[in-house]
Amino acid sequence: MMLRRGFILFLPRLIGLLVVACCSVSIVYMLACTPKGDNQQLALPRVHSPTVKEGYEAILQEQEEQHRNYIISLKKQIAQLKAELQGRTEQLKNMQNQHPDSLDIQLDHSKPEKAQANLLAFLRSQVDKAEVQSGVKLSTEYAVVPFESFTLQKVYQLETGLTRHPEEKPVRKDKRDELIEVIELAVGSLNKPDGVSKATPHVYTASDFVEGIYRTEKNKGTLYELTFKGDAKHQFKKIVLFRPFGPVMKVKNENLNMADTLINVIVPLAKRASKFRQFMQNFREMGIQQDGRIHLTVVYFGKEQMNEVKSILENTSKSANFKNFTFIQLNEEFSRGKGLDVGARFWKGNNVVLFFCDVDIYFTAEFLNSCRLNTQPGKKVFYPVLFSQYNPSIIYGHHDSIPSLEQQLIIKKETGFWRDFGFGMTCQYRSDFINIGGFDLDIKGWGGEDVHLYRKYLHSNLMVIRTPVRGLFHLWHEKQCLDELTPEQYKMCMQSKAMNEASHGQLGMLVFKQEIETHLHRQKLSSKKT
Repeated sequence: MMLRRGFILFLPRLIGLLVVACCSVSIVYMLACTPKGDNQQLALPRVHSPTVKEGYEAILQEQEEQHRNYIISLKKQIAQLKAELQGRTEQLKNMQNQHPDSLDIQLDHSKPEKAQANLLAFLRSQVDKAEVQSGVKLSTEYAVVPFESFTLQKVYQLETGLTRHPEEKPVRKDKRDELIEVIELAVGSLNKPDGVSKATPHVYTASDFVEGIYRTEKNKGTLYELTFKGDAKHQFKKIVLFRPFGPVMKVKNENLNMADTLINVIVPLAKRASKFRQFMQNFREMGIQQDGRIHLTVVYFGKEQMNEVKSILENTSKSANFKNFTFIQLNEEFSRGKGLDVGARFWKGNNVVLFFCDVDIYFTAEFLNSCRLNTQPGKKVFYPVLFSQYNPSIIYGHHDSIPSLEQQLIIKKETGFWRDFGFGMTCQYRSDFINIGGFDLDIKGWGGEDVHLYRKYLHSNLMVIRTPVRGLFHLWHEKQCLDELTPEQYKMCMQSKAMNEASHGQLGMLVFKQEIETHLHRQKLSSKKT
């Protein structure tokens, strides 16, 4: 009873304390949430201020005013951002109109004036984009696009390849016509009256041309700087010209179905059974297993090792269930041109892609597709530039062992070179080969027949596709240049033999091998003394 009575007496006090606590929390919350001005701070109404109700009304009114001002400020900022965005959009539109992108240019023939204006604007933008008026920042020394220099007679070039020379006449018609046109334009520009000088103008001719430099940025154009003799000694005239490249234009969009396009691989052969075994391993994996749309024609000269070659062919046929092959035997002296010509004419089926191949060639399934895609009857023949392997015993002489063949087939300057002087491996439709007249059968032995056929196609209306391909390799083998060859053939054979061995640097290491070993021996002795 006493406890119950005490609890009843304590209950009003507890309720009073809770009410005071709630009021305190509410006041603290209002103080914490009241926004403050820059130079003023709001407080609770004091004892001598108006009533508590009026004080709170004043606080709420001031908060509302501050929120209203904040909203007005946000609206102003949004309006400013909209105006700035609109200005940027207009600026971007103006830039696009001045420098239209190549893909946006529509050469609408129904509106020739607009099309011409768009094209001229694009060409002017190419000058601005190119490194003409000022330099551009480059990441490394390898990013520089070098100039090549020229005179009236010679071109001096860095990228010589294997068939070009550091100094040569511009024998290619496109290059010769290009430089002649540039010099003539420069002379015409120099001879135009400037309307300022009253003196008798000097009439410039091509003989006043001293030298020029030019370089091409592939996606922009070609820059030419030409120097001419001036009016007096030590005075010169310089003309800067730029040939802008036009916009990229769609020429054709077509679907190509190569599912039924058969390739007849023709291989002329005499002896070399071990090489043929290696070739058939490659043919089986890439031609039969991966590609499957392939025929093999072997034209064999003589009878020595013939049975061994036929046995290799028959074993592959049985193990791979491959029946698409033809074996032709000729009892005469080996002639590569004769063998390829006989193999091509022997085919009696529908028009087929011919791949003229050698037994020391390695190809991939991707190359066979390239062979199909780059040939078209009556229009295109394919002359790929293959990658020729250096002598593995020289390349890997410092290794414990020579890697497998597949590991050797890497396209690097230390492992081989683009065989851009060779025209023997080629893909073409049989109809084009027959119509062009085939090989010159008077050429015997090694070399010459492929160049003769290549020139026939160059003199025709067919397009010759000449490009390096990553899936066609010439495997290194020791080359024998026979005494029976003509002087021209023997010279070609020896040049090919020299290029096949190793790179410039690797051959240099062989030449200076004794000097290098002497140096290493001296270093070894000096290290022992110390």
